[in-house]
Amino acid sequence: MILGKSSYKIIFLLGFLLCSSLSFSQNNKQKELETRRQELRREIQKINELRTENKTIAKSKLSLIEDFNHKINVLDNLIKVTNRQANLLTREINTNQNKITSLRDELKQLKAEYAAMIVKSYKSKNQQSRIMFLLSSNNFKQAYKRVQYMQQYADHQKKQGETIKAKTKELQDINTNLLKQKEEKNNLIAENKVTQKSLESERKQQQALMKEIQSNISRYANQIKDKEKEARRIDAEINKIIRAAIAKSNKKAGKSSSSKTFALTPEGLALAKNFEANRGKLVWPVSKGVVQMGYGKQPHPVIKSLTINSNGVRIATEKGAKARAVFNGEVIGVVANKNVNPFVIIQHGNYITYYKNLSKIYVKAGDKVTTKQDIGEVFTNPSTGETILSFVISKDTDTQNPSSWIYKM
Repeated sequence: MILGKSSYKIIFLLGFLLCSSLSFSQNNKQKELETRRQELRREIQKINELRTENKTIAKSKLSLIEDFNHKINVLDNLIKVTNRQANLLTREINTNQNKITSLRDELKQLKAEYAAMIVKSYKSKNQQSRIMFLLSSNNFKQAYKRVQYMQQYADHQKKQGETIKAKTKELQDINTNLLKQKEEKNNLIAENKVTQKSLESERKQQQALMKEIQSNISRYANQIKDKEKEARRIDAEINKIIRAAIAKSNKKAGKSSSSKTFALTPEGLALAKNFEANRGKLVWPVSKGVVQMGYGKQPHPVIKSLTINSNGVRIATEKGAKARAVFNGEVIGVVANKNVNPFVIIQHGNYITYYKNLSKIYVKAGDKVTTKQDIGEVFTNPSTGETILSFVISKDTDTQNPSSWIYKM
């Protein structure tokens, strides 16, 4: 099948659009990876800062293992992201090298054609040759056609020169970009080597500590179970407060007090919708911190045979850190007794946020709070030096994954 000029144009256009689309997609992917890499680097910096702050404290072996596991996980993710960046750069470098080869061949052909035109123009450059070319025409129409041909030839010669200039500039730009990409790739490889060494060091320390723990595994298992038991007791107390608040809202609205969901006023409904509209954009409950434990069922970081059912996240922060409201709302519960560190419960329509493990409380039940308002100070364990905030989000009584709600958690 013989393709016409229009078909060739369509094929060329489709090829150009496909290449442009791939290039745009690669650039976007590279930006996403770079953003993620910088986030992981900042998280490692925060972990190191918290370690430095607590280096004089004799931490328990369980706390140390959790610290090592967390940093190892972040370092491992950083290596994976950096490798993906380097691999993407390799593909971009190969693409640019192919472009350079193609452009060089194209330039060689253009220059050859241009040189031939120059030689031809030189041979017929004198005015007498041009006049004789016109006068030898058989009629006026042929003479007019020859004038047009000479003009078109001159225009084509000029365009050919401009094309060579543009292609040369494009080749120079790609070469410059290629050098930059190679430098970026080398920097990523060098950074990964440093990260790999850090990861190996952390793993060696973790493994040495795990050997000590394994020698008395039953003792540590009992400690973990006791902690889990205490956590469940606190959660039960929180659920009791929330169920009471739900029953109160339904009674006020003249509905069944056995309902498991809030009966919302128009103001409460608007607040809930606003809360939902900010999914993934809510502020952190502390100004600085790293997530040590995520949401959901997971094996214990030390004793894998034990399962933890985390209904929120555990955030490590700095000594003296303030817990703050993640959104506008009303305090519906403040618990402070000798058996447990104080905690605060805030209602946002039919959404609830809990802030556990505080040492000081700045609010009371019934208070209206605003986004980023300090509601208390996070407790610092004097024996371990850890400052940990446990943070939970629920819709009515159903817990939610905070990482889906908090900005870049």
